[in-house]
Amino acid sequence: MGWRLLTQDEGPALVPGSRLGDLWDYHQHRYLQGVPEGVRDLPPGVALPLESNLAFMNGVSFTKGCYIGQELTARTHHMGVIRKRLFPVRFLDPLPTSGITPGATVLTASGQTVGKFRAGQGNVGLALLWSEKIKGPLHIRASEGAQVALAASVPDWWPTVSK
Repeated sequence: MGWRLLTQDEGPALVPGSRLGDLWDYHQHRYLQGVPEGVRDLPPGVALPLESNLAFMNGVSFTKGCYIGQELTARTHHMGVIRKRLFPVRFLDPLPTSGITPGATVLTASGQTVGKFRAGQGNVGLALLWSEKIKGPLHIRASEGAQVALAASVPDWWPTVSK
């Protein structure tokens, strides 16, 4: 997520356009960087550590052992193929008043399923998407029947072999 700084003084905003101590700005920045946090972004029993990019953030040990899901995580890591990842998404169309429901299906222009919307705030969020299908136009069918276009991006901080 960038630099972390603890200070007692009011200083310049480290994130352009943000306000010191504003929780909205924090979550917006976090979503744009593809950084999940808590059970909203990482639902228990659903989110896998490698698909959630936790290995990129040193959140997974491949030497420690003895944790829930260790076998699947280690096997997936050593196979070297992670087909789905948690990507930052930005909504290109106005959102319906009810917002986008977590778990909503993300589709290609032809209607092919690409993944699921995980969580978001305002016009940004996270979606678990098939990596090879994020380039084209994507959309979600909102609960009110409207289609909402969205674009996925690859954060700059990800290792280049994963981009």
